[in-house]
This record gives sequence, C-alpha cells and structure tokens, in this order.
Amino acid sequence: LHGPGVLLLDEPTIGLDVTAKAALRDHLGELSRAEGTTVLLTSHDTGDIERICDRVIVIDRGRLLLDAPLESLRRDFLQRRSMVLVTSEEHPHFAMPGVAVAAEPYRLTLSLDTALAPVEKEVAAALTQLSLRDIVIENPPLEDVIKAIYRQGAQPEPDRLKPEWPET
Repeated sequence: LHGPGVLLLDEPTIGLDVTAKAALRDHLGELSRAEGTTVLLTSHDTGDIERICDRVIVIDRGRLLLDAPLESLRRDFLQRRSMVLVTSEEHPHFAMPGVAVAAEPYRLTLSLDTALAPVEKEVAAALTQLSLRDIVIENPPLEDVIKAIYRQGAQPEPDRLKPEWPET
C-alpha cells in the first residue's frame, strides 16, 4: 500500500482546483521518478498526461492506435510549430519560404512546417534579419496532437504501434 510497484489511476485530477491538481501531478511525477513506481493513468485531461507520463497509449473503440513516447507524438504527428519573435523594430519584416508570418508592432508570429523549415534554420535566419529581444518556440498543444491521431487513425510506421514492454 505504501510503496506500490504499479499505480492505476482513472481521471485522478477530475474536479480538483488548480492548486490541488498541480500538487497531485507533481507528487505522481516524483513518485514515478524517485520510487520507480509505474503510473498507469487514464485521463481526458492532457495536462495530466503531459506532466505525469513519459509514454502515451491511444485507444479508439478497443483498438490500439498508438503506443509511443510522449515527445514523439508532437514530432511525428504535428509538424507545425509556432515561433514568436519579439523585435526592436516597430514594423518587423521576415521572409522565408514555407513560413506563414503574422506581424504586429514589435512582434512576428511564425507558423512553421518543421519538415520544410527546421526551427534551427528559422532561428538563424531571424537572428540575421532582425534585432531580436525575445524568442518563444511553442510545441503544439497535446490536445491537438491527440485530435490529429484520431482523425488520421494513427497511420505512422507499423513498428511505432507495437508496445515496447520489457521482456519477462
């Protein structure tokens, strides 16, 4: 009871206020890291998934759509990233092929297709074209990634759908 090897949780943060939710998420993450406890979590709250889990399993009507590390979901299923550039220029201008740009005074928001415009290439170009005060690179929300998986029916490489359970 006090040191479980596996902890099964169903919607553990539902109905909690933001402070209690954060405390529980921190505790579960620490329990997993420090004690080696396997936390098996079902949740519709993507914040729970992002803050507690290393791996995600997506099931649709009893069919396994995906079993993959959390970080690979963003990389493999949504190629778009958002990059916000805060500039010293009041009317900044940035031009790169394949990059959508929304301009505001002292600010550009770029929408990148990372397959066509790698983030590091765009950052390097921005540094040469603009006088930057700040850069924020945002991953797509996990919620968007999961929606895309359901829309696509999880059609990545077949090997990615195979669970990587340790041999016993």
